Amino acid sequence: MTSAPSSAPGPRLGFCCKLIPEDPPGGHKTLKAAKDAAMVMNVTTVTIAHLRRLDPAAAREKLTAVVTHNLAAMERQVAWVAARPPLERLLRLASSILPGYTHPEVCGLYADPDFRRAIEAGLATVGEAARAGGVRLSMHPGPFCILASRNPAALENGIAELDYHAEVMEMMGYGGGWHPHGAHVNIHVGARDPGVDAFRENLDKVSQVARDLVTVENDESAFGLDEVLRLADRVPVVLDLHHHWIHSRGGYIAPDDPRIARVIESWRGVRPVGHVSVSREDVLPGHDPDALPDFAALTEAGLKGRDLAAHSDMMWNRAFNDYTARHLAWCDIEVEAKFKNLASTGLALHVGPVLSGIAPAVPPLAAE
Repeated sequence: MTSAPSSAPGPRLGFCCKLIPEDPPGGHKTLKAAKDAAMVMNVTTVTIAHLRRLDPAAAREKLTAVVTHNLAAMERQVAWVAARPPLERLLRLASSILPGYTHPEVCGLYADPDFRRAIEAGLATVGEAARAGGVRLSMHPGPFCILASRNPAALENGIAELDYHAEVMEMMGYGGGWHPHGAHVNIHVGARDPGVDAFRENLDKVSQVARDLVTVENDESAFGLDEVLRLADRVPVVLDLHHHWIHSRGGYIAPDDPRIARVIESWRGVRPVGHVSVSREDVLPGHDPDALPDFAALTEAGLKGRDLAAHSDMMWNRAFNDYTARHLAWCDIEVEAKFKNLASTGLALHVGPVLSGIAPAVPPLAAE
C-alpha cells in the first residue's frame, strides 16, 4: 500500500521530544526563567507510584492536569517547529503524552467519556496544526517496546506499547493507511534470540494501524543494517548512521551504496527517515572538526565502542555534517544530539548551503 506524493518538498531535519528554549538577545534569562520556559514547551509525566499514593479523586485530578498540560505543550512545540524554515519542519514527539495509558491501574481513568473526548480533541488539534504547518511527526517508544522476545510478559508489554503509540497517532489523524504524511512509530528489533524471525511473526499481533505506522531501526550491537534489511519487505527501515558506524566499526555508508536503495524501497513511495548523531565532545576532546572520526584509530588509542556510542551534545563535527547533507538527498533526518533543537538548528545552518546543489533522490513526502 502506498500513498500519493505530497506537494511538500523534502528534505527535512529536526529534533527529538524536548525543546530547549534559547536565551533572549543579550543572554539575560535567569535559571528560573529558563526552567519555566522549558516547562511550558515540553511534556511532563506522573509515575504510577505517585498516583497510587493518592485517593481516586485526587489521582484523576492529577492525571487530568498532566495530560492537559501535555496536549498544550505538544501544540506549542508543533507551532514552534512550523514557524521554522521548511528544512527544519520535522519533530519526534515524546512518548509520555498520556502517562500510564497501558497500565492496568491507570487505563480505567482514560476510559472516562469526558476525559477521552478532551484527549481526542486535543490530539486532533495537534495533528491538524502539524499538517497545516508542513511538520512531519514521528514517535519512538522506549527500548522495552520490542516485538522479539522469549519472555511472554515482555512481548505482551511491547505489543501494548506499540499499539498505544499507534493509537495516539491515529487520534492525531494519522491512522489512515501506509505512513500518512510520513508519520511513523519507530522501534528496535528486540532480543538477539529470537531476533528478526520473531519480529516478523509478532508483527501480525499488533493493530492494523500500528502495522501501517511502524518502522524498524538498525542498532549498534545485535542488529546491524544488513540484519534489519531482512525485514524490509514488511516494514520501512530507519537507517541510523551513528549506530551503523559503531556496528560496522567505522563504516561511513555512502548514499549510493546498494543497501540505501533497499532502504528507500522499504518505504514504498514515502520519503524515508534516518537518524544522526556523533560521538560526544568530551570523549573526543581536541578532535579536528573538519575530519571524520576514525573508529580504528580511536579504538587503537584505547577508546571502547561504548565510549564512542554515546550521543554528543551538538553536531560539532563539520565533516560529519557534510556527510549528513549527502544523505539528506534521499531521506529526512532526526538529530539525536542531546541539545535537541539547538543541535538540529545548528546542523540546518551548516547543511543549508550544501543542499542547494543536491536534488532529492526519491519522491517528496507522501500524503494520505
